[in-house]
Amino acid sequence: MILVTGGTGLLGSHLLLQLLEEGQSVRALYRTEAKRNSVKNIFNYYTDDAQSPWEKIDWVQGDVLDVPSLEDAMQGVTKVYHCAAAVTFLAKERPYMHKVNVEGTANLVNACLESENVRLCHVSSVAAIGRDGSEETIREENEWKDSSHNAAYAISKHHAEMEVWRGVVEGLNAFMVNPSLIIGPGDWNASTGAMFKKAWNGLPFYTRGGNCFVDARDVAQAMIRLMNSDVRDQRFIIGAENRKFKEVFETISAVMEKKPPRFEATPFLTGLTWRAEWLISTLTGKKPFITKEVAHHALQLNRYDNSKLLNELPDFRYRNMDETLEFVSRKFMEDVKATGRI
Repeated sequence: MILVTGGTGLLGSHLLLQLLEEGQSVRALYRTEAKRNSVKNIFNYYTDDAQSPWEKIDWVQGDVLDVPSLEDAMQGVTKVYHCAAAVTFLAKERPYMHKVNVEGTANLVNACLESENVRLCHVSSVAAIGRDGSEETIREENEWKDSSHNAAYAISKHHAEMEVWRGVVEGLNAFMVNPSLIIGPGDWNASTGAMFKKAWNGLPFYTRGGNCFVDARDVAQAMIRLMNSDVRDQRFIIGAENRKFKEVFETISAVMEKKPPRFEATPFLTGLTWRAEWLISTLTGKKPFITKEVAHHALQLNRYDNSKLLNELPDFRYRNMDETLEFVSRKFMEDVKATGRI
């Protein structure tokens, strides 16, 4: 039996579908019925019969912060994909994010250690490798450096990695993956999904920053391939292409037949923007469109080296990012047409 935590998220849903297509017995941890049903929505982007694979999942209600529910979920499990994580750029939500990402990972590592013959794939992030603002290409062997260039999310994922390495020292058979920005159809109001909504609504400004991007299907495939290999005690960057944010939005805008961003948002302008958003959020209680952390990282140009994974899996190939951006853009437009809104 295979256990997937965070199976209701973007990556977890894509992973579940690929595992099911391979005929694997899969169990998934979920917190709410709404979260569980969202998996079916993502399946619908790839199959005309989303109900059939969805019903094959052995659903277990629980949480990585609920140790008894983890113990129940681990019964008969030999492989674990730990995709569960919290992401936020709001200061007031940081304590919960840290608790989920660090304490939740520690709980899962302990549950794996208490079981027999369990192999763990921990989903970290390229952010956990650390950034120092140098704009040099980042590789797996880069050492973490405390820096203002690391967001609270990055710090929490770095500490989560420390829990996995602690488990490895205690005898856990584990490896980890560090995906870059994952692109795939799903929640258009969260994570990279919001990029497509912003492009649709019109985005006049761009920043000089950039990052590495990857198709959600490729991340899931790489994880499965690594799980079925002899790899252990290592981590792998999973990223297809390093691109500037301006280039990504230009590609999305072209598919959607929208105007691409034309004006560069300078550090001064982004500073004004996040301060204005903070004031509006304080007065209205609504979440800000952009925070200080988001503005800061939008100006960073981060590049990542994906060669280690390609050397480990020589026949693995990433999807072309232009094709991925077009695919997801068209799925977004189909949703707009079907619902009349996003």
